[in-house]
Amino acid sequence: MKDWYQKSGEEVLKELHTKKEGLSSKEAAELLKKGENVLKEGKKKSTLQVFAEQFKDLLVIILIVAATISMLSGNVESTVVIVAVILLNAILGTVQHEKAQKSLESLKSLSSPTAKVIRDGQKIEIDSRNVVPGDILLLEAGDMVVADGRILNNYSLQVNESSLTGESTNVDKEDAVFELDMPLADRTNMVYSGSLVTYGRAVVAVTGTGMNTEIGKIASLMNATKEKKTPLQASMDQFSSRLAFVIMIICGLVFLLSLYRRMPVLDSLMFAVALAVAAIPEALSSIVTIVQAMGTQRMAKENAIIKELKAVESLGCVSVICSDKTGTLTQNKMTVQDIYIDGTTMTPEDLDISSQLHRYLIYDAVLTNDSAIVEGKGIGDPTEYALLEMTGKIKVSHHYLRDLMHRLEELPFDSDRKLMSTKYHLHGVPTVLTKGAVDVLLDRMTHIRTSEGIRELDQKDREEIINQNMKFSENGLRVLGFAYKEVEKDHVLSLNSENGFIFLGLVSMVDPPREESKTAVSDAKRAGIRPVMITGDHKITATAIAKQIGIFEEGDLAVTGAELDGMTDKELDEKITKTSVYARVSPENKIRIVDAWQRRGNIVAMTGDGVNDAPALKKADIGVAMGITGTEVSKDASSMILSDDNFATIIKAVANGRNVYRNIKNAIQFLLSGNTAGILSVLYTSLMALPIPFAPVHLLFINLLTDSLPAIAIGMEPAEHDLLGEKPRDPKEGILTKSFLLKLLMQGALIAACTMTAFHMGLKTGSPAVASTMAFATLTLSRLFHGFNCRSKYSLFKIGFSTNWYSLGAFFAGVVLLHMVMFVPLLSRLFSVAPLSGSQLGMIYGLSFIPTVIIQISKIINNRN
Repeated sequence: MKDWYQKSGEEVLKELHTKKEGLSSKEAAELLKKGENVLKEGKKKSTLQVFAEQFKDLLVIILIVAATISMLSGNVESTVVIVAVILLNAILGTVQHEKAQKSLESLKSLSSPTAKVIRDGQKIEIDSRNVVPGDILLLEAGDMVVADGRILNNYSLQVNESSLTGESTNVDKEDAVFELDMPLADRTNMVYSGSLVTYGRAVVAVTGTGMNTEIGKIASLMNATKEKKTPLQASMDQFSSRLAFVIMIICGLVFLLSLYRRMPVLDSLMFAVALAVAAIPEALSSIVTIVQAMGTQRMAKENAIIKELKAVESLGCVSVICSDKTGTLTQNKMTVQDIYIDGTTMTPEDLDISSQLHRYLIYDAVLTNDSAIVEGKGIGDPTEYALLEMTGKIKVSHHYLRDLMHRLEELPFDSDRKLMSTKYHLHGVPTVLTKGAVDVLLDRMTHIRTSEGIRELDQKDREEIINQNMKFSENGLRVLGFAYKEVEKDHVLSLNSENGFIFLGLVSMVDPPREESKTAVSDAKRAGIRPVMITGDHKITATAIAKQIGIFEEGDLAVTGAELDGMTDKELDEKITKTSVYARVSPENKIRIVDAWQRRGNIVAMTGDGVNDAPALKKADIGVAMGITGTEVSKDASSMILSDDNFATIIKAVANGRNVYRNIKNAIQFLLSGNTAGILSVLYTSLMALPIPFAPVHLLFINLLTDSLPAIAIGMEPAEHDLLGEKPRDPKEGILTKSFLLKLLMQGALIAACTMTAFHMGLKTGSPAVASTMAFATLTLSRLFHGFNCRSKYSLFKIGFSTNWYSLGAFFAGVVLLHMVMFVPLLSRLFSVAPLSGSQLGMIYGLSFIPTVIIQISKIINNRN
């Protein structure tokens, strides 16, 4: 049986029961029932498997050992509590895993590629998962190939198939028929799912989707992909393991001191193990992941889709944003403003289809154009469908012109030539129509067409065109030049054809700045972030827009790609901080600019939407792709996608990234300062030969209650108003700085002092059980209060209680649970709690509140200075 590449285009269409006009919507819907165009993932772990894996952790194993020791010693209450803690942690871990999987799936759907197909005879854009065999797929530079297909019409198509073949060079495609068996890499009349279109255009009949594609065959042989931990998670794990080592030494010391004081070995061992579990912040890794995941969800709601969790943290360190102009800083709603033709300037409404000169310009605008307008929505390049809207103003249907005249050949636009050329029969004469950058096209023109006819282009004409182009550009307008030439019947369109043109006219378009761009640029500068514009537009045009939104200020430099090529790295390093605008840049220029900033130690975010932006997006610390106009190549290379293509969204994401890191650090401060208080209390009683202040179940209760809910609530703290007023964080700076450690020790010692005061007051009653209960209640309640201290560097009077309802909820939940343990008889026996008098309860409340009062007063004083 012949393979698809061995069949002609007609045979392929016949076998697929389709035609060049595409499937009907009804036919496509029926075929979609057989399966969506997605790869089936490897077998996922069942919920039961995930639950069982929660018991593999070293700390859980220590808890199981503790439960065994407790059971052997006949301490039923401790055994019940420890088992409850183990099960609750396992349930929480399982729920978190399931939520993470759902979040990942939702993020995948948000960033899934789209495809342009012909359905019901019309060009439409659909989600790639809805592509079916028999669809007529339209490919152009920048697209990701979403299904296997046979090429029907080829227009200089080049595809990178490295994902399948491992060959990094681009493959030139053709629509030939091969009779012999050929390896996949040599089937040049086929395109395969997962490959990237790097040049040209093609019409393709879809032959295979989902698991029936070549990449699907590979996927079926693969095992489930192992998830990698983010750098922040890895560093947190390392930090936790080191902390665990230190705490184990302390616990070993406590165990030896207990033996020295002639405590039973079993009781000493039980206490040391429980102390170890209580002191280690085992929830830290989970909290980091939860806070980051919540950050990604918050950003997704604000139109920033984060593809990698590590990008959340890195965003907080960004100090330079290299942004494209079109669509990011501007509205990306190109509208034709003025037209220069026949030596005069006119509006689109002044065009006259009955004038042959005007008609040829209209032909050029519509036919040298790959965009479409379907149901009022532009599909394709905004500049191109602005030209279609221009013709619509004089009631000329671009559908009618395209149906009337069929494209014979084409040379697609690329960033090196800055031109696009097509070949048509106009009024029976083979004609090459061209549009592109004025400065490039002007060098290739020899004649000019006016209302009086065609004549040679003289120096005066050139100067007039250059001056008019300058006037348009100085007003921030984008200008395209239009030209044509008649050729022989046997002329084959090639790069050499793009010479000897007849000038038709200039079309100027405006893409006004977004209303929020000026504010966003101001916010970026206030945050210590340097905004830089990098664009393919004319230097004067780019500078005009940059001035309007505040990127370009007095004394700044604007540099072209050509000027940049003439600079040495040393010269670039000297000018990099003064240069705000880069115009007419190449892909190599973009990489060089990013590299120059990174050499200075800056964390660089880079925006882009085209194929040529992909290398720079990969090079940048944070690659930001455009979700609307961005090609699949740029999205694949990026770590963040803007679903609204808006520069202001990047600034929001940076603020969110800073807030995520700040919340993680505050949660760590809360966890470690509370644990420090518990350790200092136990060490104090051991060294002073006093009774043990906490029963093992007390420590387990404190660990379960005070380490999780309040820490997660701190991670939900909203961004402070002055977050963008701070300088970007140094990514090399660790979390445990000297000032941070000193703060932990002081806060922990303060809580420990109040806890031990309560303990001594309890000892005066002559009952160690009362003393232990008072110490337990004071430590628990003071740590719950301490959750408010760790919300912010500012006092509660400044940030307010109601700005974080999660924090209030966690506090009241903790208070209720503590009082249930103290006053419900069954729970009191279970947690070894002794009855307390009203005055003793008053002492607990007062002492628990003292650390928070002192810390809040110190914050008020520090923030005044």
